[in-house]
Amino acid sequence: MKLTILGCYAATPRSFTNPTSQVLQIKNHLFLIDCGEGTQVELRRNKVKFSKIKHIFISHLHGDHFFGLVGLISTFRLLNREKELHVYGPKGIKQAITLQLKLSNSWTNYPLYFHELESKEPQLIFEDEKVSVETIPLKHRIYANGFLFKEKPAERKLNMNACLQHEIDVVYYRKIKAGGDATLEDGTVIPNAELTFDPDPPRSYAFCSDTIYKPDNLPQLKDVTFLYHESTFLEAHAKLANPTGHSTAREAGLMAKGANAQYLILGHYSTRYPDLTLFANEAKAVFKNVLTADDGKVFDLDELTA
Repeated sequence: MKLTILGCYAATPRSFTNPTSQVLQIKNHLFLIDCGEGTQVELRRNKVKFSKIKHIFISHLHGDHFFGLVGLISTFRLLNREKELHVYGPKGIKQAITLQLKLSNSWTNYPLYFHELESKEPQLIFEDEKVSVETIPLKHRIYANGFLFKEKPAERKLNMNACLQHEIDVVYYRKIKAGGDATLEDGTVIPNAELTFDPDPPRSYAFCSDTIYKPDNLPQLKDVTFLYHESTFLEAHAKLANPTGHSTAREAGLMAKGANAQYLILGHYSTRYPDLTLFANEAKAVFKNVLTADDGKVFDLDELTA
């Protein structure tokens, strides 16, 4: 699992900071989360292969989270993309994108599917044999969702020494990895616990931006491995948080603590502040394992949980 931050600052793009966009690599998937202006430039800068992006998740329809989407969709067309593309986002995203494609006569030459969201309850929106994705209802100035990406439990790991010692045929390995016992030719049953090791625990990644402090999301976030939570303001400007639909770094720390998260990743900073360590220090006052996102920063989540 790897997280690449393409942009993590609030409001308008600047020459040295970008609005929200990130790439999550999980179980052979490459998920693009939000797509602010400049996303495709940052994809190139970070050497992310466009062709591997098949699913894009848009949290809400404020410009700093989706104004780069139509450009990216159009670039895929210019690159002669053939693979289908799925876009998950609030109701209205299909109209917003297809109107621009229509007026510019830039219809895609590849299958483009929109999955519009309007539920205010958590909703399963993607699932395969290895990963699931749920919406996390947020509270912002407009309808918004975060996204919870969860690995499914892996197969058990073979204890090869034990399998060889009992002379178990390889044709039974798949059954054993799936949790089955082994029966020898003389009828002796070798329990699975003797033949396998526990798999690595499944990990999860929660993306929460933009939102006010919303502790009623804590049950859904319980024991999340990595929580990315917006931290637009410091406590000195806490009075601005609720009216603008945002959180402070301390509130992000409280969310991580309440969720029993392993790690908190801060982002969506107001550009009024000169130093990211200010955000980290405030969050660390209530939660220990705090990381700060920044444009171009890559988090190797496998190493962090090793």
